Amino acid sequence: MIAVHDLAATDAFYRDVLGFERCFDDGNWTFYRLGAAFVMAGRCPDDLAPTALGSHSYVGYFDVDDVDAMHRRVAANGAEIVKPLCDEPWGQREFGVRSPEGHRWMFGQAVARNLYQ
Repeated sequence: MIAVHDLAATDAFYRDVLGFERCFDDGNWTFYRLGAAFVMAGRCPDDLAPTALGSHSYVGYFDVDDVDAMHRRVAANGAEIVKPLCDEPWGQREFGVRSPEGHRWMFGQAVARNLYQ
């Protein structure tokens, strides 16, 4: 669940850039789905923006089936990549993006036995 100031910009980012499906929208809350994962975005114009949190503004980690394809798609759609696609020593191939509101998300795929298995 994330607080956002601008639901229209949030909607464009999660649907058009990241490829999420919108599954609910009542004007104050919009819910998105990517596979089995959900993101709930609520309009909170008075809350602190995630960009003000600095390096601790990561929100979540999505384990995807094809991280290279996901990276190509989001990069082609203009996502701000905050961590380049790379293989990590913990067995994940991953990258990070930042939303227009400043929420940072990681996307990854296991490439070897890793800490999550």
